[in-house]
Amino acid sequence: MKFLIKIFILFSFFSVFAQDIKKDSVVVKVDSLYREDQFYFNFSYGNLQKIPKDLNQIKFSPAISVGFLRDFPLNKNRTFALAIGLGYAATTYNHNLYQYKSVDVSGNETREYEILSEDIFYQKNKQSLHYLEIPFEIRWRNSTFASHKFWRIYTGFKVSYLFFDKYKFVNDIQTIVIKNNPDFNKLHYGCYISAGWTTWNAYVYYGLNSIFKSAKIDGQDIKMNTLNIGLQFYIL
Repeated sequence: MKFLIKIFILFSFFSVFAQDIKKDSVVVKVDSLYREDQFYFNFSYGNLQKIPKDLNQIKFSPAISVGFLRDFPLNKNRTFALAIGLGYAATTYNHNLYQYKSVDVSGNETREYEILSEDIFYQKNKQSLHYLEIPFEIRWRNSTFASHKFWRIYTGFKVSYLFFDKYKFVNDIQTIVIKNNPDFNKLHYGCYISAGWTTWNAYVYYGLNSIFKSAKIDGQDIKMNTLNIGLQFYIL
């Protein structure tokens, strides 16, 4: 009889243990449907490309971007995915490209551009650009539902809409402010890649079209685009 009681207790234990495993397996099945929906933030250096002769960037030209990305996994392990998002981006360029307004013989206001020589003193000469952006990403990561520590390579294409811009020049004689300059391209687009471990990711963006639409120096079009290099952070 004691032997039978022991056998009964043993089978009861295994039965409870099996039920726990079954419950855990159900949890795994549900939790495995996770998405990498994320807020993102990046901080980078805006390096102007295809610049006119004698144009130089002065000091540091910071760029920031912040927004949200919706994740759409493509495979069972959810290691491959697409993502689309919405965000805000701002870049400030400190350079020696001088801007001012002039009026032609017909009374139409235009904007003129010159390169400031080194012997001209000024306290400030900067251009600020503010965009709404829509990033589209192709994603690879070796993450699991149980851990947010993983390697990732996210590459994508970004379309940005310029909704506000401001140029400011300051020296001892005058202060010039130009807002919403129509010479800028309203739509800007480019490719980027973000790769790294967990929160820390290297970030590179290359603009495919010019920042300016119709600006000229000495009759030559200004066709500058931008290369941004920095860090991108993803936060669940």
